[in-house]
Amino acid sequence: MANKIRTTHVGSLPRSQDVVDFIFSREKGEQYDQTQFDKVMSDHVAKVVAKQVEAGIDIVSDGETSKISYATYVKDRYNGFGGDSERNAPADLKLFPDFLKKLSQQGGTPEYSRPVCNAEISTKNTSDLNNDISNLTTAINQHKAQQGFMNAASPGVISLFLPNKHYSSREKYLQVLGDVMKQEYETIVDSGLHLQLDCPDLALSRHMLFTDLSDEEFVSIANLHVEVLNHALRDIDKSKVRVHICWGNYEGPHICDIPMNKMFDTLMKVDAQYLLFETSNPRHAHEWTIFRDRKSEIPQEKVLIPGVIDSTTNFVEHPELIAQRLQRFTDIVGKERVIAGSDCGFGTFAGFGAVAPDIAYAKLASLVEGASLASSQ
Repeated sequence: MANKIRTTHVGSLPRSQDVVDFIFSREKGEQYDQTQFDKVMSDHVAKVVAKQVEAGIDIVSDGETSKISYATYVKDRYNGFGGDSERNAPADLKLFPDFLKKLSQQGGTPEYSRPVCNAEISTKNTSDLNNDISNLTTAINQHKAQQGFMNAASPGVISLFLPNKHYSSREKYLQVLGDVMKQEYETIVDSGLHLQLDCPDLALSRHMLFTDLSDEEFVSIANLHVEVLNHALRDIDKSKVRVHICWGNYEGPHICDIPMNKMFDTLMKVDAQYLLFETSNPRHAHEWTIFRDRKSEIPQEKVLIPGVIDSTTNFVEHPELIAQRLQRFTDIVGKERVIAGSDCGFGTFAGFGAVAPDIAYAKLASLVEGASLASSQ
């Protein structure tokens, strides 16, 4: 079909129990069989790619299978991290302590290690990254997926979840993170995969780490994060890069979220052709109008990937609704510059996710059907 709207998602997908068990064995420092670990990871990646292709997804991922989470996985790949850091709930949940307590009692908040940076950061090993790339590229070839992408943490989101206790300033810490992560970014792109930078630091960190600042002061910090990120991306073709901005993949009030309109300029500054953002989240669904009203400020090379399915509820969005959401953006920039995506990942933390695995893939299948409807309209 001419001008077919392609489909993708943010990255993480539900992991099987054997995958989760191995990940937490490593997380807890327990003994485990590395050969069996590698086999379980490769087998699972093959399965999740097959399921994505079966659902009709054009641009697939490895589901972030081997990672404990989208940000803290770096502690397993780089030296300089140790100990643990205090947990800090988002500001909106603190305003509703009864709900926060309920989440905690029901297991609604994931538990995993959040070390601090307590020494010089350097590469520990590249085997995890190389294995991830090999597993995904092999599965793509086996199941004939059109294109693949791999997630990587941005310097800013690492600084959010792994606080600095070593370097003289946050700025220095960010700079070092950018220099270290540069090689990971380039290795992913050199393999033929697209690189996705996960950047909740450009929105979520406003109501987690920088609650004492004004919005304007926070935007200045977010712009610094983008400068560091762009420096790390300086040798990579923008057409191979995706960036995801996020206010937190959790069901909650979200009344402390900074508006997209205040982060719009920052998002547009990232040296990435593809922009992923939330539009199904009830707190942000109305913000498609920002893109309409600021159309002239969207660089011509940018491709919009709005989240047209939610990743925190087990409702399967109707294809007609998905088509309506997509048409709002195709009316702004044209079908060739819109890809259908999800609000966030379905398995942001290993073993943790609000959506049942089978329903997650049903939502992806509905995403594909909705994109087909929007393409034909």
